[in-house]
Amino acid sequence: QVQLVEAGGGSVQAGGSLRLSCAASEYSLNILYMAWFRQAPGKEREGVAALSAGGSTTYYADSVKGRFTISQENAFPKDGKNTLYLQMNSLKPEDTAMYYCAASRVGIEPLNADRYYYWGQGTQVTVST
Repeated sequence: QVQLVEAGGGSVQAGGSLRLSCAASEYSLNILYMAWFRQAPGKEREGVAALSAGGSTTYYADSVKGRFTISQENAFPKDGKNTLYLQMNSLKPEDTAMYYCAASRVGIEPLNADRYYYWGQGTQVTVST
């Protein structure tokens, strides 16, 4: 089954940038979307950005449009491996959260956490004023 390992989180001042990565192994052609979610303490998990298989379509939460960019290393992985990225610019304190990488075999609602079966362990992002 798909295994996901995130990296790249950390602490940054408001206005700064971070790049998250997610190493996917045992990646299969059954994966229709890969995405980044985040969860702040006391809040529900929120879809941040998603990428369709092949990378032809991207989806973003309104709160991050124009600031975050999702991308992947291999649009058509051949060896079961892929890497997903989230470039985060102009970071705000409200972006502080645990960020999770996820993969879905469901072809609808790419920013809905309920559609995702495979999850990484998460990486913490903290933005200070």
